[in-house]
Amino acid sequence: MTDVAEGTLLIIGGAEDKEGDCEILREFVRLAGKRKGPLVIMTAAAQYPQKVSREYLKIFRRLGDEEVISLDIPSREHAQLSSSAKTITSAGGVFFTGGDQLRITSLLGGTEVDLALHEAYKKGTIIAGTSAGASVMSATMIIGGDEDSTPYPGSISMGPGMGLVHQVVIDQHFAQRGRLGRLVSAVAKQPAILGVGIDEDTAVLIDSNNHMQVIGSQTVTVVDGNNCEHTNVSEAEPKQPLGITAITVHILPRGYGYDFQNRQALVPEEEKNEAR
Repeated sequence: MTDVAEGTLLIIGGAEDKEGDCEILREFVRLAGKRKGPLVIMTAAAQYPQKVSREYLKIFRRLGDEEVISLDIPSREHAQLSSSAKTITSAGGVFFTGGDQLRITSLLGGTEVDLALHEAYKKGTIIAGTSAGASVMSATMIIGGDEDSTPYPGSISMGPGMGLVHQVVIDQHFAQRGRLGRLVSAVAKQPAILGVGIDEDTAVLIDSNNHMQVIGSQTVTVVDGNNCEHTNVSEAEPKQPLGITAITVHILPRGYGYDFQNRQALVPEEEKNEAR
């Protein structure tokens, strides 16, 4: 398997804790603080960017990062500005808010800000995203689809994402919105790609060593179809139930992880010891 990530990503399933201990957002502030530069909030996905930016500015400052700015990109013209690109390349961390993932790709794709984002990411800037900001991380992203239903070939729509993480497709608000069926449908269409479903108030931290760590209060579901023996996805009608055999599903809570290179779930040492 090729490298999944070229830097550090914090991918959040949405509805992260913003009022209590703020475990996930606090971890982002900690990691961003390892590099010099401001923490940049990207509101490109949001329908009401000013409202969203005010909320996260308040949260991140409360968590101890005084150098926080919001970069609102209302148009592709703004995404082509050298000043916008410079804001990204000088950032210690970049945080994508929720909203609509298609807004992110349509506003940023191929622009100076997009190029700056990839450059900063490769040089060590941590990139984080929640909800729509999580889905957009992958090279191929889920745009929409039926929830809480039997999997079928036409149950999901997909398109190009930002390409920060490879060989993985991400879904968010996962258990809360019953999205297992549509993630399985995505994997059935391309079994070499791993499906990663992230629950609310839960996140995965992915590094350039092809390792993933789970943090937060709920779980992450990994769907691995690499050893799939049969699927009817190419022959079935759009509304016909999907058939797929011999896939592997991992449910991973806080402290667990995943080795993308070896396609292996990682169990905490203390739990291994208890099982002996």
